[in-house]
Amino acid sequence: MKASTDQTSISKEEVANLIKQNPFQVKLIDVRTREEYLEKHIDGAIHVPLDTLTNTGNIFDLNDHLITACGKGGGRSIQGAENLRAIGYKNVYWLEGGTFGWF
Repeated sequence: MKASTDQTSISKEEVANLIKQNPFQVKLIDVRTREEYLEKHIDGAIHVPLDTLTNTGNIFDLNDHLITACGKGGGRSIQGAENLRAIGYKNVYWLEGGTFGWF
């Protein structure tokens, strides 16, 4: 996991390792539009569009590892991770390569 001052990315391999260690505490969040999500998404990904991400209430536990994903990784996924950190989540990452890189 690569960290900078305000963002942390995570590779597909690192996600797989996290899932092996804590399968119930890893939440992959697809922040794209409904149409994009329906077209193709990572198995098990939860669809929460970027514009509604901070309105999700307490659906995630503060100890969960939250990983945001968009199409190619970087744009919307970084913004989603920043939004989640801003509302108090600590273990937040964005997926390098996004959904397309996963496949």
